[in-house]
Amino acid sequence: MLVPLSWLREYVDWDLSTADLEEALTNSGLEVTGVETTGEWWDPEALRVGRVVGVHPHPDADRLVLVDVDDGRGASERVVTGAPNLFRFRGTGELPVLKVAFARAGATLVDAYSEERPRPRRKLKASKIRGVRSAGMVCSELELGLSEEHEGILLLPEDAPVGTPLTEYLRDEAVELDLTPDMARGLSMIGVAREVAALTGGRLKSLPDCSLPEPDASPQVELAIEDPELCARYVAVAIDGVQVGPSPAWMQQRLAQAGVRAINNIVDITNYVMLEWGQPLHAFDLDLLRERNRDSAEELPCITVRTARPGEQMRTLDGQQRELTESMLLITDRAGPIAIAGVMGGAETEVSADTRTILLESATFDGINNRRTSQALRLHSEASHRFTRGVPARMAEAAAGRATRLICELTGGRMAGPAVDLYVRRQDESRICLTASEVNRQLGMQLDLDTIRKALHRLDIEAAVQDNLPDDIDGEGLFGLFRKVDEPVLVCTPPWFRLDLRIPADLTEEVARIVGYEDVGLTWMREQIPGHESNHLLDSEERIRDLLSGIGLQEIVGYSYSSREHHLRLSQHATGDREPEFVQLANPLSPQRSVMRRDLLVSALEHLVHNLRYEDRLAAFEIGLEFRPELGTAPFPAELRKLQFVLTGTREVGDFRQPAGEDTWDFYDLKGILELLFNRLNLDHRITWAAAQDHRYGPYCARIELDGESIGLAGELHPLVRSAWDLDGRRVVVGNVELPPLAAPSWQVKQMQAISPYPSVIEDMAFQMDMGITAQAVVQAIRQAGGELLTNVELFDLYAGEPLPPGTKSLAWRLTYQAVDHSLNDKEVARLRRRIARTVEHRTGAVLREG
Repeated sequence: MLVPLSWLREYVDWDLSTADLEEALTNSGLEVTGVETTGEWWDPEALRVGRVVGVHPHPDADRLVLVDVDDGRGASERVVTGAPNLFRFRGTGELPVLKVAFARAGATLVDAYSEERPRPRRKLKASKIRGVRSAGMVCSELELGLSEEHEGILLLPEDAPVGTPLTEYLRDEAVELDLTPDMARGLSMIGVAREVAALTGGRLKSLPDCSLPEPDASPQVELAIEDPELCARYVAVAIDGVQVGPSPAWMQQRLAQAGVRAINNIVDITNYVMLEWGQPLHAFDLDLLRERNRDSAEELPCITVRTARPGEQMRTLDGQQRELTESMLLITDRAGPIAIAGVMGGAETEVSADTRTILLESATFDGINNRRTSQALRLHSEASHRFTRGVPARMAEAAAGRATRLICELTGGRMAGPAVDLYVRRQDESRICLTASEVNRQLGMQLDLDTIRKALHRLDIEAAVQDNLPDDIDGEGLFGLFRKVDEPVLVCTPPWFRLDLRIPADLTEEVARIVGYEDVGLTWMREQIPGHESNHLLDSEERIRDLLSGIGLQEIVGYSYSSREHHLRLSQHATGDREPEFVQLANPLSPQRSVMRRDLLVSALEHLVHNLRYEDRLAAFEIGLEFRPELGTAPFPAELRKLQFVLTGTREVGDFRQPAGEDTWDFYDLKGILELLFNRLNLDHRITWAAAQDHRYGPYCARIELDGESIGLAGELHPLVRSAWDLDGRRVVVGNVELPPLAAPSWQVKQMQAISPYPSVIEDMAFQMDMGITAQAVVQAIRQAGGELLTNVELFDLYAGEPLPPGTKSLAWRLTYQAVDHSLNDKEVARLRRRIARTVEHRTGAVLREG
């Protein structure tokens, strides 16, 4: 939000310098990220306020005019321009008062025709244009660096003093605010003015007249609101006789300083009032609405606020055809949608140069629904930015009155009928109780009740001291505590424009902002922090995060809630399975976030689908909770802490030097990652793998066991699950492991072995075994038998077929023996070989193949 200080001073006075004001706002929570100074690089001698004293046709160009400008230095100067807002005065003789920004040769201006960004500045030179010498330039906003507007020159107010340097007349400072969602009041000039008055002790001036006139005429439209939860209030004002054209120079200038492009007087007024009050407005062409209503038996157009119907579409002001869903709130007439409520208007009722009658909308829309609609359509507007943060319902009438008066004053219009105000869900007036002891306990300060009351009063918060809680407020309303209050109580009523003040802690924060966070003193702890035992689960999670991030995996930090439909995609192909139980949220943010997730795989696939829009690969993990009602004790679900993997796409990330390889992640990649993880946690000797089946996984699926107990699954995603998530034709490898079993109270720290100076002995051993025997079981037996002399075991061959009997296979390993204190002789190696062969056969049934 850009706040021009010259505009702000219309509502409040302050005595601080700009730097001190910037510091005060930032310290109070309205962070100032920068200060823009208008015209700091302008040359005061070469850039001045000028008056147009003549506009003549160009003798050799139909689209150019010759403009005579008086800049207060005596004789006028002639310049050549094609500005459309001067072209219409060509050869008209006597002119209205036209004040312009005039640049003489030598002035530095922004090059409006350069394709470089940011645009460079260049010195202006006198030149001949189609045979006529041009001594300077009448400037547009773009050439002065005020905005990107270059359609016409900047017209200054009629009272602009001729000859005044632009650095004096237009110089201004604007502070840029970076606002958090709870600081919605900072999205309006009046809201910022109230903050400045409270922080600096300045005087808030009387605000503009916002009352709605009451003409002696009948209403011009009917209103209906189908869902009061999504639209609390709708005010409609019909104004006829408007003349659409450029807005006054002073309004264009203010909009430009606030970063808003001028369009026409109607649109500019709605934007101006939105910036002034924080209430988004919209104007419809009422004649077009009447034309759409022509085939109806009803006399008046009916504006209905409702959600979209199945298959409904509309074309918005940006020319895009929008597909609408049934959750999106619309403004409609009898013929269909005319606007997406609080987001953008429709093209079919757009105000144009031919508009003579408008219908002004000032409404209050639900912020959550507005945010969902804006995100779903990827359509962010200044209106949706404000509605998503909350706009008070009482603001609608004030903004409508202010805009109506400006439209009637600046466009020649008049109200065609009384305002139609449908106020279906009134804004509740809340009361909040505070005590000095609780405020001081939370802030670590020593403030008396009167100081607290005065601080709140500066923010227009009514506060009355009472001896005890009012009868209609129980102890629960006081900091959430059930206790009798034995000290005076401050009963506070927030102003109607502060929707963010709901609980006592909100008011405590306001006290701290006004008193000053910098005055919050240090409070020493009374006692030493007690010792605590290490949390082995958290320690192991950190080790796991470090390891997985270190080998190149990305961490997912997802929501703990999802949708029932997303969970059912995992099992819709499974026969005989009953629908799983869910923890249902009482107040979900959206239908897509209505239940607590019971499977981390759902969260992984949600992120995978989202990320594949931007990149064709993903290798990620997530540590989080699964909520299982059937495993818990009612009413509480079991909370299972798990580790989830998802891998898809190429293993390598390509760049301009070397493209990515074609090899994609497969089951064995994930198995290797998990084996590395178990090795680093010193659990590899206790882990076994076994073939498994699960409806979420395809033919490649393995069960992971720790000391014989299942702790997870790993494999490729089932083809039908891939299809349900629109992942057809893509290999997706997933795994899910329970975390608590990995969090051993004391890990066996591996001891480093000294490097042996003696030679090693390498030999191969091949074993014949049944197909059901796993390689891991054989390796564990080999390691047990080999002891400290066996330093490495490497599988290098798998064979099945003749001459082996059916149902058997052969696995071959390369074994490395080495002692740390001597060279191994043949007898020792032979003894090791025999011991390994006996142990493997005894433990697994695998038989050593000779020859």
